[in-house]
Amino acid sequence: MSTSVEETFDVVVVGGGPGGSSAAGLIVKQGHRVLLLEKEKFPRYQIGESLLPATVHGVCGLLGVSDEIDAQGFTPKAGGTFRWGSSPEPWSFVFALSPKLAGPTSKAYQVERMKFDDILLKHAAKLGVDVREECAVTKVLETGDRVSGVEYTDEHGTKRIAHARYVIDASGNRSRINNHVGGERVYSDFFRNIALFGYFEGGERLPEPNRGNIFCEAFSDGWFWYIPLADNLTSVGAVVSRDRASEVQGDQAQALEKLIAKAPRISKMLDGVKRVTEGTYGEVRVRKDYSYLNTRFWKPGMALIGDAACFIDPVFSSGVHLATYSALLAARSINSVLAGEFDEETCFEEFEKRYRREYHVFYEFLVSFYETHTDIDSYYWSAKKVNRTSDSELECFLDLVGGVASGETAFVNADATRERLQKAAEALDSGANIVSANGGDDALPLYKSEVIGNLMDQSVEVQAQAAFGSEYESEAPLFAGGLIGSPDGLRWARPVD
Repeated sequence: MSTSVEETFDVVVVGGGPGGSSAAGLIVKQGHRVLLLEKEKFPRYQIGESLLPATVHGVCGLLGVSDEIDAQGFTPKAGGTFRWGSSPEPWSFVFALSPKLAGPTSKAYQVERMKFDDILLKHAAKLGVDVREECAVTKVLETGDRVSGVEYTDEHGTKRIAHARYVIDASGNRSRINNHVGGERVYSDFFRNIALFGYFEGGERLPEPNRGNIFCEAFSDGWFWYIPLADNLTSVGAVVSRDRASEVQGDQAQALEKLIAKAPRISKMLDGVKRVTEGTYGEVRVRKDYSYLNTRFWKPGMALIGDAACFIDPVFSSGVHLATYSALLAARSINSVLAGEFDEETCFEEFEKRYRREYHVFYEFLVSFYETHTDIDSYYWSAKKVNRTSDSELECFLDLVGGVASGETAFVNADATRERLQKAAEALDSGANIVSANGGDDALPLYKSEVIGNLMDQSVEVQAQAAFGSEYESEAPLFAGGLIGSPDGLRWARPVD
C-alpha cells in the first residue's frame, strides 16, 4: 500500500527561476491549476545579472510584474559598452531600436538575481500558482509514451506524487529530468569556456548615458564582464579558454587578480577598489560556460525551457532572455492545447521551431561577434576565428539549427554558412568602428548589420505585444503555415489571410 500523497494538476513546473516562474504565471492566468516545485528556499544566489528589454518589458509585462521590478530600484541599463574588435576605443550598443518602443521600454536592468528571481516567484504565487519551495523532484512519471506527472519529496521529507497533463522542466542545466524527452545534449566546440568571477565594493562607472551599461573588454586570454549592480556593488568576471581550467582551480581569488591585471580598462576601473570577501558575494566562483543544445525540446506531456534545453555564451546577456522567451512559447502551447484550440503537435512544433530559431540567431551573432576581435598574438582569439572553425563544429551547428526540427532550411550548406558568418563579422566590426569614431551614442551603423536585426526581431515583437495588447497588429508567421501569438499574447492563433 502506497504511503505517498497524490494530487492532480493541469501543469507541474519544475524549477522556480525566471523561466519556471514566468511559465507558471502565464499558464495560471488562463485559469489552469499549476504547481511549481523549487528545490531551494528563495531568495538564493544565482549568476546572470544582466537583463534584456524583452524580459523586463515583454514577458514581465504580460505577467503584470513590470512595475514591481521597476520599483525595486535596479540599475537601469540602456545597452552595452564594449572594448572589442579592431577599434582601440570602446563603443556602445543601445536598445532603442524600434520607434514604437523608444522611451521607457528601450531600457533593461542590471539585477541582483536573488532579488529579481524572488520577485517573479512571489508574483507567480500572487497570480494563483501553488508554489512549493524546498521540494525536490525525484522521478518523472510516464503513462505509455506520455509524461503524466512527477514524484517529489517535500520540505518535511514526505514523498508526494503530482499528476498533470503537462510537466515543464525549468530545472536548469544540472538536473537530469530533461532526459525524459529523449534525444541528447550536444555541446559546442566553439563556445567551451571557463568563467571566473567575483564582486567588488563599487568601482568606476561609465559616463552618462551609459553609466548602467554592462562593459565587456576583450583581452589576450579571453574577455571580461563588468556589471554595475549598484553604486557599491560590481560583478566582475573573466571568460577564458577551457585550457586555462587548471590555472583557476587553485587560489581562485589570486587567479582573478592576475587576469584583471591583463585587462587595462577593467584594471583601471577597479583601481583601489576592494573585492567583497564576506556574505553571499564574498566568494570567487568558477562556472563552466559550455554552450549546448538538446536535440529534442519536448515529447507528449513534457517541455524543456531555459537551461534545461540549451545554453549559449553569455557575452550578450542571453540567459534570462532565452529562459523567459521559451517560457512564453511553452505557456502559449499548453494554454492552446488545454483550451482545445489546437492539437498538441501543432503547438509544440511551433514552440520548438521558434525556440531553436532564437537560439541560432544568438549563436550566429556571437560567432560573428567573436570574429570581430583581431589579436594575432593570442591563442584564445585565433582559436575563435570563424575561418579556423573545424568542419565538425560547423557541421554540428548546422545539424542543431538546420535540421528538420528547426525548419531552418537556409542552414544547409557549410561553405555558404561560413561565408555569411564572416560577412556578418565584417559588418559588425565596420559598424563598431564608425560608432567608436563618432564618439556618440548613435548605434545606427550597427543596426544595419543583418545579424543584429535578426537578434532583436523577436525581442521587439514580445515587447510590442505586452505594451499594446489587443491593439497590436501581430507579426506574420515565422514559418510557412505556422502560428502567431494571440491578441493577449498567452495562446497561439492562426494568422488572418
